[in-house]
Amino acid sequence: MKALSIRQPWADCIIYGGKDIENRPWPTRFRGTIFVHAPKSFDREGWLWLNDRIGNLARPEDFKTGGIVGTVKIVDCVTEYESAWFSGPYGFVLSEPEHFPFYECKGKLGLFEIDFDRRGIDDSFNLGKLI
Repeated sequence: MKALSIRQPWADCIIYGGKDIENRPWPTRFRGTIFVHAPKSFDREGWLWLNDRIGNLARPEDFKTGGIVGTVKIVDCVTEYESAWFSGPYGFVLSEPEHFPFYECKGKLGLFEIDFDRRGIDDSFNLGKLI
């Protein structure tokens, strides 16, 4: 299954906070469910921006990084969108975010394939529906 690396705190905003679009400098034709990968690098400036507007965010060191944090469906790719989250130039329109038991793995640039060992995946998560 494909994955996309999205730095924290934005990855958690997608999974838990209603962020319905992912801004990118490149378009995609891909449609379907992807893993949301949170790389080890953290967007501290983004965290400060969010904390100023929302407040009470987790501390940067408390965010899970370096692995899969959830899944989301890419349903469109747009250049304009009515969402406070859109800043372009391209936006991957997202739906159906779902928490995924944290799975440590390396990310890559762009959309990339995840091939992982099922050991260590929480048995309560229905992995079969994804792959």
